[in-house]
Amino acid sequence: MTDVLGDVVLTGVRVLGRPPSDVELRDGRITAIRAAGASGAPVAGVTGTGLVMLPALVDLHTHLREPGDEEAETIASGTRAAAAGGYSDVFAMANCNPVTDSPERVRHVAEIAARTASCRVHPVGAITLGLAGRDLAPLATMAHAGARLFSDDGRCVDDPAVLQAALHASRRAGTVIAQHAQCGSLAAHGQINAGQAADRTGLPPWPATAEETIVARDVVLAGATGGRLHVCHVSTAGTVELLRWAKQRGWPVTAEVTPHHLLLTDEQAAAGDTVHKVNPPLRTAADVAALRAALLDGTIDVVATDHAPHPARRKAAGWCDAPFGMLGLETALAVVAEVLGEDGEPDWALIADAMSHRPARIGGIDSTAGRPLAEGEPATFTLVDPKADWLVDPDRHHSLSTNTPFARFRFRHRVVATVVEGRVTADPHGLLATATGSRRSSA
Repeated sequence: MTDVLGDVVLTGVRVLGRPPSDVELRDGRITAIRAAGASGAPVAGVTGTGLVMLPALVDLHTHLREPGDEEAETIASGTRAAAAGGYSDVFAMANCNPVTDSPERVRHVAEIAARTASCRVHPVGAITLGLAGRDLAPLATMAHAGARLFSDDGRCVDDPAVLQAALHASRRAGTVIAQHAQCGSLAAHGQINAGQAADRTGLPPWPATAEETIVARDVVLAGATGGRLHVCHVSTAGTVELLRWAKQRGWPVTAEVTPHHLLLTDEQAAAGDTVHKVNPPLRTAADVAALRAALLDGTIDVVATDHAPHPARRKAAGWCDAPFGMLGLETALAVVAEVLGEDGEPDWALIADAMSHRPARIGGIDSTAGRPLAEGEPATFTLVDPKADWLVDPDRHHSLSTNTPFARFRFRHRVVATVVEGRVTADPHGLLATATGSRRSSA
């Protein structure tokens, strides 16, 4: 359940970080954006002085774990985390149990979400049956059931012929193939970034070439087939150069980077805390710098969380036995704003592009999500306090799991409210409480 926002003016908010404005909302839409203090219709006012207003965020890469691993996360808990992080829409990856590899299973995820979710959920279909990498799942009928993105994430489609067939099928259906780029024979049993981190810890090395060889192959296949390829969780400087090369040729290739790959390095992983064990692994400072530059220049299109919850008891196993993965939804905006604002105020327009507009376009939901903040548009937005100075406490997260690498990190920027088509989906500090009253609506 969510509160319905009444007719209200948000006073003094900074739309995309611009000078303060008064934003009027009526009947779930933005009806006016005026200079702060300008006269307007006599409706209730909510002070938003200094808050940054962004379009609500869209995540192309979320693991909600339901069905099959509700100990780690459920659609209900994961979408509460998403709403708290500023998200209106998430794409739920297919590696559930059972795998989302049929139209019936696409519809099943959507049905659970319709009953329990705090944001909009878009089921991702598997590329291959059972994520086995051999036989294509029925991509066309899953697309008809509502899947717009297809991925075996967690596993790579290692066979080039299978990936080529998937790209052909996606071109015919107008959908996107999202590849987890990891050559099985090169990654082998890798646990940590190859180089100094692996040498120091003695853990099996995970070379950058395991990612880069797959990306090199797949961008060529995208160019040859015309099928849309999306590269998941880019982690190396070499991959960035391959993406740049592909885009210069006009091939239909997009890519994402995670917040953790923008901020953390293999130095943290080498310290041995399994909270830093992630797939692909944390890389070097030079890789991080290349990823940041690629996000700034558009070589990397979007930021996606790869939110991957795991129960504490599983992460408490020894490094080689602990699962890969980190939480991401509730800290993503804070991390990205920190990374892009190291020398001053973040580029809020770039953040809106990378975390809302572009992922909505890639995912094919831009008619309803990632919309501009303009008169006549749906009231779908998030409010960010740029001076929050808050400490990450995983015990206060909405996720059922606590495996965040940012525990005890202090960030400047924090989401303080999220609204989706006039419904308040997150308002932890009661900022919008006076504008909602007792009216309620199903999420």
